[in-house]
Amino acid sequence: MANCAVGADMTRVWDLGVRMFHWLAVAAVAIALVSGLFGPRNLLNIHLAAGAALGGLVVFRMLWGLMGSTYARFSSFPIHLTAINADLAGLVAGRRPRYPGHNPLGSLMALALLAIISLSVMTGVITLGGVDKQGPLAFAVPYIAGKAAQRLHLGLAYGLAALIAAHLLGVAYESIQARTNLPLAMIIGKKAASATDHAARPAKAKPVLAGLCALILMTGAIRQIVALSARPALGVPVGPLDPIYARECGSCHMAYPASLAPGPRWIAIMDGLSNHFGEDASIDPGLASRIRAYLTMNAAEKWDTRAAHELQGSNPQDPLRLTATPFWIGMHRGIPESVFKSRAVGAKGACEKCHSDASTGRFDPQDIDIPERASQ
Repeated sequence: MANCAVGADMTRVWDLGVRMFHWLAVAAVAIALVSGLFGPRNLLNIHLAAGAALGGLVVFRMLWGLMGSTYARFSSFPIHLTAINADLAGLVAGRRPRYPGHNPLGSLMALALLAIISLSVMTGVITLGGVDKQGPLAFAVPYIAGKAAQRLHLGLAYGLAALIAAHLLGVAYESIQARTNLPLAMIIGKKAASATDHAARPAKAKPVLAGLCALILMTGAIRQIVALSARPALGVPVGPLDPIYARECGSCHMAYPASLAPGPRWIAIMDGLSNHFGEDASIDPGLASRIRAYLTMNAAEKWDTRAAHELQGSNPQDPLRLTATPFWIGMHRGIPESVFKSRAVGAKGACEKCHSDASTGRFDPQDIDIPERASQ
């Protein structure tokens, strides 16, 4: 089995296009799953790169399925009901029909993997636009839609992992049952031939046409993505903080963007300056009135960022403190108390120490950088 049935005639099955797609997709899927399911949030750029690569690979595979060589083409996939039933019956009996390329169940698996990867890429783009306010759909997708897409994206990731497990089991079974090394065949492109093989109609590859189509599609897609990504994101605060607010509040701590708390909370904070989290932060009534108006006019209800939505939830035991909100606690779970108490950070509320874009209220994952001294 290790040598693809030594002594048997070998025939070219998988062309270079299929093999390159397969192994590049394996690498991209592995990176996407690991970075998305297990990696820290600041690995988002790596996750996005893997997702973009998968999007391009799927486009190529669709084109190659129409213009590739015989067994690269979707027309060679024996997915009609008669073939599927015969393959299932053979699976039970232990004598499955032989196919040089994909057998019926393998064809269904290949199509399922292409479909779930495509859906994962699409839901990832919607999530990126709605939740992170980045990418080509940031100008159009509201947070609530992005959040729904994120849940679906996560479900698809687990579904993809399950399909991969089933695919690997199928490859192992077929390699043993057919006495041929399928992983090696996907590397060298050749499999052992048999007189009982169900051959497909021969087709000649059209690499030039496929490459030209891919180039046109990818060039157009990249230009459109760049153009759409340049549009202002939906519901994201723009412009600097009010200078009086920044001066008065920023003199003691970070001047938090108004989008990080709902209007009623800001009013309660401003009305309680004489006992501002245990300190007297009273200021001139006129300045206080101007700051209160600025904060309520730009409060969380006015914006559509993740922080603006999620930080509206409060802790009944400490309703005014940002770092006591359920969302803040959930996002920072796992970070030791020593990090916040370290000289490099100083306090839980020192958002700017780890989030370089904290003053904008965006809190993009790529801008998270916990100081090394704080983690030691």
